[in-house]
Amino acid sequence: MTGTPALLLTLAPIVAPIAAAAAAYLMGWRRPVAIATVAAAAIVLIAGAWSATWTADGGEVAAGNWLRIDALSGVMLIVIGAVGVVATWAGIGYLDDELATGHTDVEGARRYGVLVPLFLAAMVVAVLANNLGLLWAAVEGTTIVTAFLVGHRRSRRSVEASWKYVMICSVGIALAYLGTVLVNYAAEHAGVEGSLDWTQLVAHAGELDPGVMRLAFALLVVGFGTKAGLVPLHSWLPDAHSQAPAPVSALMSGVLLPVAIYALARYRVIAVASIDPSFVRGLLLAVAVASLLLAAGLLLAQRDYKRLLAYSSIEHMALAVVGLAIGTPLAIAATLLHIVGHGLGKAVLFCSAGEILAREGTTRIDAVRGLFARTPVLAGLFGAGLVALLGLPPFSLFVSEIGLIRAVGGAGAWWVAAVVLLLLLVVFVAISGKAAGFLLGGPPSRDPGASAPAAGSPGAVGTVPTVAGLRVSTVVPLAGALVAVAVLGIVDWPLGGLLRAAGQIVGTR
Repeated sequence: MTGTPALLLTLAPIVAPIAAAAAAYLMGWRRPVAIATVAAAAIVLIAGAWSATWTADGGEVAAGNWLRIDALSGVMLIVIGAVGVVATWAGIGYLDDELATGHTDVEGARRYGVLVPLFLAAMVVAVLANNLGLLWAAVEGTTIVTAFLVGHRRSRRSVEASWKYVMICSVGIALAYLGTVLVNYAAEHAGVEGSLDWTQLVAHAGELDPGVMRLAFALLVVGFGTKAGLVPLHSWLPDAHSQAPAPVSALMSGVLLPVAIYALARYRVIAVASIDPSFVRGLLLAVAVASLLLAAGLLLAQRDYKRLLAYSSIEHMALAVVGLAIGTPLAIAATLLHIVGHGLGKAVLFCSAGEILAREGTTRIDAVRGLFARTPVLAGLFGAGLVALLGLPPFSLFVSEIGLIRAVGGAGAWWVAAVVLLLLLVVFVAISGKAAGFLLGGPPSRDPGASAPAAGSPGAVGTVPTVAGLRVSTVVPLAGALVAVAVLGIVDWPLGGLLRAAGQIVGTR
């Protein structure tokens, strides 16, 4: 598709969030503004679904040389839109509670209302960019926006986490910038027209200088790997995720990290055609296995449920990079399905964790016991999210992990499959063991220094409709996300064709 329809389809998911941000800036945090933000996320989701009608069979939607949607972009648009709808919808009640309990003020709510849709817009630009310079700039834009969101409450810990996030991610994004500059250098010396145009680079990848590209790809893996929470520059992630507002944590874990993986997928297509594919595979596998090992070890020792979810994100992004490293169409399709399932599942878990924190007043796992007996709906949502996260049927992460193991075995890397399965077992034991007491254990025993439950619990604001004390506006999007993840684990038709087409774009045989 080209021309005016293509321009509308590519611009709509960018303009809609920007318009919602402008409304929040002019009007402040009001219910119509909040609904407009949810609608903007829904437009992103609709644009992704609509584009699938052209891209699932290998086509594309091109709006000039700068914006382009193919099957890979289409999958990511769907992820951004779906997770965005869940996080912004659940975020309405979250921010109402923040105002009611005095954790933020009118100006803080306005700032939140502006920054969240700008965050969505930046991620949409990143996945639609056909120019790799624009891709880098959009990812850098997400760093700027989310830094203020992480420090939303302006407490000592949140400000510290925000600065740590900025400092570490700035190093990562600087390395990614150097990698982008080297790719530009290699392209110019090879006489590639539009030296950072992705389609041109793919067409002429075999002409790029292998030595320059090897260094460039290594810098890009470390740089964008930092944004994905991968070893070695991963330490910002647990602090940022544990201090950010719950809906923002959902967006960061469910979308921001996968956007960085998406960037690596784009560069992988160029790298395997310009340098030795074994170098690409070896580097990606080294980062992935190290990250998976780190996450498994830290999950065993974790005592904070928000940080537990953050370290789980490292584990799942490591699995996605294993798929990129193997690089077959099956591996790429399984990776993308994993990203979709992880994004929706983690949105449910972080938004549920925000509700748990509001009721319990603590993020300590041992201080929250027997949640099912006290808040069964909230515990059910959180528990189902954990089941999905652990890759159990009928959820899609079960299918995607089986697909990844099949792809790894099919590529002859059985040692990788064995290591991954062993570490997944460790992760399963770590999370399920902690969740058992958290959800089903006896009454909590608090230390004298533990925080008391927060005043003004959710569901106690005026005449807001509730289900077992939990807002309907929270229950509906979280339950809907869980249903979507389950459907994707049972049937193929919603995304199957799009995932296979994306696998053909990135994957090599």
